[in-house]
Amino acid sequence: MDIQHNQTTQVYVLRACYNDDATDLLAIGGEHSVDVLLVTDTLCQTLASFHVGSRITALAWSSVTISPTSSDDWIIELTAAGSDFGLHLLTKSSMIDEHIFPFGGGLSGHHGKVTDMVFCGGRGEDSARYVATVSDDKMMMVWDLHPTIMSSNQPPTPSLSARPQPTAYVIAFPRPLSTISSHPSTSKEFLISDCHGSIYITDWRSDPQDTDPNNWRHSSLVELTEPYALSGSSLVGLSAHCIGSAAWHRDTTDIVGAVYGSRFSIWDISTLRGGKPFTSGVSFSEGGNHFRSIRWCQTYPDYFAISAQSPETGAVLHVHNTNYTHTAPTVFNLRPKPFLVRDFDFLAMRGVPRIAAAVGKTVFIFTIGADA
Repeated sequence: MDIQHNQTTQVYVLRACYNDDATDLLAIGGEHSVDVLLVTDTLCQTLASFHVGSRITALAWSSVTISPTSSDDWIIELTAAGSDFGLHLLTKSSMIDEHIFPFGGGLSGHHGKVTDMVFCGGRGEDSARYVATVSDDKMMMVWDLHPTIMSSNQPPTPSLSARPQPTAYVIAFPRPLSTISSHPSTSKEFLISDCHGSIYITDWRSDPQDTDPNNWRHSSLVELTEPYALSGSSLVGLSAHCIGSAAWHRDTTDIVGAVYGSRFSIWDISTLRGGKPFTSGVSFSEGGNHFRSIRWCQTYPDYFAISAQSPETGAVLHVHNTNYTHTAPTVFNLRPKPFLVRDFDFLAMRGVPRIAAAVGKTVFIFTIGADA
């Protein structure tokens, strides 16, 4: 392994920053805190540590984040979800120490585990204004972190400098939700997956006062279904939530990848073929239909990786190439069973693709190849 970074608690969530000015930043969530790491060729340096107070279940980077290696006026901004269903905006800069702004708790937020979160897509100001969360309470919530008008039932702030609580727009789905992703090319849609193999591309932007039933906005523009998940065989022995993952290709919204059970599937939205994937394959066929994650490589988009949260397989990652989906993947064995990969992500740093993976209390960072 290139780098091994050890924490004092289990690492449950891990997210790399994809911003052009912050590709060397990595956020990790543990039992009660979120740490932000600066990744170099040889080590990880802790830039910030935020004590949230509950186990972290989801993380998302804001587009305003700038690494200290890119500017003296650097800034860290991200959101985190805790096991108590609370949400937190975490900030630190070259001028200001760590600050935690809690929101979304109590009656105003989720009433189930927040399984994933992401900031709005696009490249404008709204990409740092709106953050969306999904939960096994079957709800997606889009939070306005900078509301211009306070809601009538919101208590007055004690001073003009106090920050108003974010407002949320709620969209209900028929089943518990597992993942959500946005795309840099659009600020209107989110890609959402649920626990039974349905994948939605949902346009969330519309006038909340518009009650016209013919208005197609706020509905699922596209709904995809993983055939293997529909068969029911992928659900045997599983809990009713968080058993699948879907993600957008970094270069285009037309390509969607998902993994359910032992299979992965890839769709081309430009040629839907009745909603069927244009290619599928098997990964981790040996035992244990546990929750799996899929991630696309940010710098070499032909590559995607899959992990299994199953102690039967050990801490293993499979890296596939979309041009050769029916060939055996490249296998990375990080640790033997009963260890497992809690979470992983591709770093967006230039050069040979690198993966960061959370295994127990350790974060492994390694390349998936060598320079040509």
